[in-house]
Amino acid sequence: MKRRLNRLTATAVRNATKDTCDGFGLWLQVSSFDTKAWVFRFMIDGVERKMGLGSATVVSLAEARAEALEARKLVRKGIDPIEHRKAQRSQRKAEAARRMTFKECADAYVAAHRGSWKNEKHIAQWEATFAETKRGSRVYPAATAILNDLPVQDIDVALVRKALEKIWYSTPETASRVRGRIERVLAWATVAGYRTGDNPARWTGHLKELLPAKSKVAPLAHHGAIPYKELPAFMAELRLRPSVSARALEFTILNASRTGEVIGARWPEIDVAAKVWTIPAERMKSGRPHAVPLSAAALRLLAELPREGDYLFMGARKDAPLSNMAMLELLRGMRGRGVTVHGMRSAFRDWAGNETSFPRELAEHALAHVIGDKAEQAYRRSDALAKRRKLMDAWAAYCSRPPAARENVVSIREAAQ
Repeated sequence: MKRRLNRLTATAVRNATKDTCDGFGLWLQVSSFDTKAWVFRFMIDGVERKMGLGSATVVSLAEARAEALEARKLVRKGIDPIEHRKAQRSQRKAEAARRMTFKECADAYVAAHRGSWKNEKHIAQWEATFAETKRGSRVYPAATAILNDLPVQDIDVALVRKALEKIWYSTPETASRVRGRIERVLAWATVAGYRTGDNPARWTGHLKELLPAKSKVAPLAHHGAIPYKELPAFMAELRLRPSVSARALEFTILNASRTGEVIGARWPEIDVAAKVWTIPAERMKSGRPHAVPLSAAALRLLAELPREGDYLFMGARKDAPLSNMAMLELLRGMRGRGVTVHGMRSAFRDWAGNETSFPRELAEHALAHVIGDKAEQAYRRSDALAKRRKLMDAWAAYCSRPPAARENVVSIREAAQ
């Protein structure tokens, strides 16, 4: 019997209640839920296959016939239309991947790792690497501006070098961090299937041959510190200043803390009865909570602070902490631009090493530095608080010493020399 093409009509499609063949392999398939879909049935290499062409509510009869015709042409050439369609989809996906920009990959990398990073400051530093920043009325381009809009597949050594050269010689430490972040983003893009080949941002064997090591560009800059022997005089001057930033800086020095730990401090973290300030893990560089034994001087300072909000040191806005630049600006006004708040930790460490008999490990623990293996760290956490309290009490007493009395004191180590 001769097969007839175009058996179906639009009306027949609407009214169909069972599977119906339109001709030459095109079928209207009706499910038990009265849904209708187009299917092309064919034989390839002696195997019967079915190729879905879409819902009859979306694909019209004419469109289904046109798609079935194209599929029959492929079968006639010995090409499986199902595999052919898969290949086309893979090609479109590959083309879309090649259009994925470096900035899109950078954003995806940050989103993927945001939950595992220690704090918001670390996240903000990563985001700032790939985006322009505003400071006052000025807008600064992203460190990776030259790469951001390019397809990630096209990023090569020359482009990475061009992005880094502008800052490599002026700010080598920052440039080194930017290079590392570019390398991580490109590694992510490779694993995700958006690029192939070597990582052009890697140092060994690539950029090392084109750029000098950061240590060769400029000497390592340490945080400027006031010599610890000048601390009593400085603290006496600092206590005369009535500002919130002065109290925050005094508290920072007394506890040998970091800026972020202090400006983010909240009243619930303070246990006055136990004389302990517990800094939560999310604000610690180590990612671990840190207990700070509070000296009598630190407790007196806290007792005199106004309790107007959640933060110990309130900023200009209600329920907002002090700016992270407030203490540095105060310090610069008192001692010029050569010193930093972080340098006060160095002064504490030098004092502990030069003027006391406290163990080195105890001073490192007071600074919340991670030392030793996990077992050793667990042991120290269990018994070091009382010992550190003695250390911090001695440091507070030293900082409160009258400047004149300090000038007449010579350390045992200095006398021996």
